[in-house]
Parts: sequence; structure tokens; C-alpha cells
Amino acid sequence: MNEVIVSDILQGKLRTEFKTVSAMAAIYCHAQHGTRQGLCQECKTLLDYAETRLDRCPYGQEKPTCNQCPIHCYKPEQKEQMRQVMRFSGPRMLLPHPILAIRHLLHEKKPVPDKPKLNASNRHLRKKVK
Repeated sequence: MNEVIVSDILQGKLRTEFKTVSAMAAIYCHAQHGTRQGLCQECKTLLDYAETRLDRCPYGQEKPTCNQCPIHCYKPEQKEQMRQVMRFSGPRMLLPHPILAIRHLLHEKKPVPDKPKLNASNRHLRKKVK
């Protein structure tokens, strides 16, 4: 149950945030959808969507937590799905993933940057390197 999916495209703080979302999705999927290994297709699709949104976040490595971000980049359906996942999994993260849970709580306390820097997204930086 403690499996965490790691992103191949995200770097730094965004990769850590994706690991946290991945752990939350696993907790949720195992409890709500009865999966034993991996994720069901619905949760896998949501996690793929989250990875894409993180990759394209205009804040890049300075990204605030989604609930504090002034830019709402999730579509309403996925936003509601992720809200349910986080609401269910958040309190259950401390035992299986204490470092990710504490890191996420500390990250929520950081101030939100005023405005994203130009071309700071992970995607933009990845494409620039190629």
C-alpha cells in the first residue's frame, strides 16, 4: 500500500509534490476502490492529469500549494476529484508517509509568490534543454 509513483518529467519541488499526490491517490484508491496493487483506471487518469498540470504550472519550482494558488488550472471535475482524494487521504498520510505529510504541511504555510516568473514552468525548462 505504500507505493509511490515517481514522475519522469518533473524535477525538484514539483517532483516531491507529485510524490505526495501519488501517495495520497494510492491511499484513496486502496480504501475507496478496493485496489490491492497500483491504482484503478480512474485514479491513474487523475494522477496523469495532476502530473501534466504540475509540469505546466506557471510558478514552476516556486509553486504554492494548489489550495492557496491564485491560478486555478484544474478543470472543475478533476478539481473536485482531487479535493476528495486530498480530504480523505490527508489525515491518513502521517503513518505511511510521515516525511511527505510534514513537508506538505510546512509548504502550505509558505507565502504565495505575487506573480509567476516568465517561462518558469517545468515544461518550458524541459523543452529549452532539448
